[in-house]
Amino acid sequence: MQGTPLGPEFFDRDPQAVACDLIGKALCHRVQGRWLGAVIVETEAYYLWDRASHASLGYTDKRRALFMPPGTLYLYYARGGDSFNVSCAGEGNAVLVKAGRVAPAAGARAPPAAALCDTHHQPPPMVAVAQQPDELLRGQP
Repeated sequence: MQGTPLGPEFFDRDPQAVACDLIGKALCHRVQGRWLGAVIVETEAYYLWDRASHASLGYTDKRRALFMPPGTLYLYYARGGDSFNVSCAGEGNAVLVKAGRVAPAAGARAPPAAALCDTHHQPPPMVAVAQQPDELLRGQP
């Protein structure tokens, strides 16, 4: 199974809509010839005016991704783990990807990560798929 890459237009919407629509999408990355993947199972929408948002603290070089075009990744380290955000429509608005189910290894009953990702092209950070692998990944590299 191959996923369909999500373009910038997917993220150029209200963060709440993007957060809902990201559930069930897969993150794929190829490392040293091996595909890694996880299906998104939990997200949160953040707005510039939201005091819990990093963007509410104002623009800095470290937070500039939150003020860039929709689909820009904002990564930071907090509470013992890395945090993954993507910018959305409206300056400072974003979605936090909180948790994902890890794609199983080859030979497991569900398709491996390579089956979730387009293995013939370098994928964008997110691709759409409809899989429900078994293990839950939260706060792990």
